[in-house]
Formats: sequence, structure tokens, C-alpha cells
Amino acid sequence: MSESKNEGAPDAAESDYIVVKAKENGVQVIGLTRGLDTRFHHTEKLDKGEVLIAQFTDHTSAMKIRGKAEIMTKHGQLESGI
Repeated sequence: MSESKNEGAPDAAESDYIVVKAKENGVQVIGLTRGLDTRFHHTEKLDKGEVLIAQFTDHTSAMKIRGKAEIMTKHGQLESGI
């Protein structure tokens, strides 16, 4: 049996995910980095009806959502941009 390279770190199946469904064109999902300085590291733009499944990782500690969207997490469901 081989040892995991990321011993102690959660694997993809254990990481938190969110689902973002755009309710209008131009919804932005922005990934923010971990570390001493929080920075933008990735941006996705969604059109109405598009869905993005995003994962929190070693590099992503937070996500910012601009525009009207439905957001689903293991903690519940909410809407942005109302």
C-alpha cells in the first residue's frame, strides 16, 4: 500500500464544493487565494442558466459572486444580487 503525497490534506472527494447557477447574463465567480495576502486568482463569467461547480482547494479559500445567481452549498441555498 502506498503512502499519499498529501498526507493529512483532504482529497477532492472531501473538499467543499459550491454550485452557482446564473439567473442573468454576466454573473462573475471570482476565486480568492489563501495566504497572508488575499488576491484574485481566477474569474469565470456565466450567462443566464449556466451552472458552475467550484471547489475550495489549497489555493482557493473564498469565492466572490457578482450578479444574480443561485448558490448551493452543503450549508444550504441562497441567492445573490437580489
